[in-house]
Amino acid sequence: MKVLDKNFKPYMSQNEIADIVANVAKKINNDLRDKNPLFLSVLNGSFMFAADLLRALDFDAQISFVKMSSYSGTDTTGNVKQLIGLNEDLTGRTVVIIEDIVDTGISMEKILALLKEKNPAEVRVCTFFFKPGKFQKDFKIDYVGKSIADDFIVGYGLDYDGYGRNLNGIYVIDNQ
Repeated sequence: MKVLDKNFKPYMSQNEIADIVANVAKKINNDLRDKNPLFLSVLNGSFMFAADLLRALDFDAQISFVKMSSYSGTDTTGNVKQLIGLNEDLTGRTVVIIEDIVDTGISMEKILALLKEKNPAEVRVCTFFFKPGKFQKDFKIDYVGKSIADDFIVGYGLDYDGYGRNLNGIYVIDNQ
């Protein structure tokens, strides 16, 4: 499959995605059912994961959105920009950040710092994908759908220069 100027090959099917979402939701249901959490979805990449995850919860939950950016093409720029702010009162709340992928941790560290200023009771991190080989920070990731190698992937919300988010499966760049 081609997205813009890059070739991609299948990496994960819709069924595998659904299984990961169900496993993460089960853990969150057990941990947070009685905490009235606010889920904070990091746009654009986590929108599909956030929607599926919220539907899989067995308790009422609120969700809000923040948009951060640190990518250009297939590489992280290391320069995090907050594009859309958060307006909810987080004082005393449990907040769960939903991310599509955590690699270096630079963006997540910025989000965690911004949220700390809003006095939440606790902040938890939930990511569909985690790249432990790229991770440079020391914060805890509470819910990891799947740890992966340092491959560039698209689909299920993840993009290459804004394209490929709509793919139902997940595809990895084919460097052959």
